[in-house]
Amino acid sequence: MLKIEHLTKVYEDGTQALTDVSFDVQDGEFLVLIGLSGSGKSTLLRCINRLVEPTEGRIIWDGEDITAATGADLRKIRRNIGMIFQHFNLVKRSTVLTNVFSGRLGYTNTLPSILQVYNRADRERAFNNLKRVGIGEKAHNRADALSGGQQQRVGIARALMQEPKMMLADEPVASLDPATSHSVMKYLEQLNKEDGITVLCSLHFLSLARRYGTRIIALKDGLIVFDGSPKEIDERKFKEIYGEDAIEVEIA
Repeated sequence: MLKIEHLTKVYEDGTQALTDVSFDVQDGEFLVLIGLSGSGKSTLLRCINRLVEPTEGRIIWDGEDITAATGADLRKIRRNIGMIFQHFNLVKRSTVLTNVFSGRLGYTNTLPSILQVYNRADRERAFNNLKRVGIGEKAHNRADALSGGQQQRVGIARALMQEPKMMLADEPVASLDPATSHSVMKYLEQLNKEDGITVLCSLHFLSLARRYGTRIIALKDGLIVFDGSPKEIDERKFKEIYGEDAIEVEIA
């Protein structure tokens, strides 16, 4: 179980991104975070793996205090937390395979990593993960030769190299067209259902959140304003989250 306890984040410029946020996430949930840009979704996800340092509060995962972990202990925790980014975060001039291998850095000694020397098991794992997301034939292509949807699938394959127990997806489909968005979300759904990986995913479109999430948490100005099942968000709650002038856009 993941426990977020009284999490607060204030950036150096005084921006209050999160205020006293608390909730639990059961193992195997597909939790979707929704809210306007600047509501605190990305900050929350990045506090969980300490890419952003919380100002106050605690994050407990399987009994371990992530917020107190340092050095080797923090690296060990991060091995089990995959991360998928909005803008893919790939090395564009490197091959797809090299990008996927980078997900194994937490398990590999420094020198072999620098020389890009990987053992047979890791090579087999990399090819299997690429096949799993439907781009096994792209392994030796340069990352920048792929479409946006294919690049995001490389990002998923890279995260799978960590053999994670939890996956954080920060606006993974924000820059993709509707059809490709569903394609990427279905891979995340597959990992959640078949592998039992806990998924925390931030999204803008409520239609996607309703389709893929088993639970939705809505943030507004760094505060939780909704926590429940997708079907509980009616028109009144939608306008409370996004504003009175908001119009829900469906992604078919």
